[in-house]
Amino acid sequence: MKLLLFAFENPWIILLIVAAIFLLFGGSKLPQLAKALGQSKKAFKEGLDEAERGESDAKSKLDTVDDEALFEEARRRAQQIRADESKKIER
Repeated sequence: MKLLLFAFENPWIILLIVAAIFLLFGGSKLPQLAKALGQSKKAFKEGLDEAERGESDAKSKLDTVDDEALFEEARRRAQQIRADESKKIER
């Protein structure tokens, strides 16, 4: 953290870092790198928004489910599983 603060206090270090990046990637690759970073940021934000929308939709769907119907479905599935297990044992 102290190194980061030192870098912002001394503009020569920032210029040195920019020059090193320019030498590593070259002038033609920097716009492509910036574009890729922008697209990644946009996709990440869209994913977060989609997850929030899906979460709110799931909550609203769960609010409309009748508890008794849910318990009845669980009982029906449990009976089906027991019936399948007893068929496997008989074989």
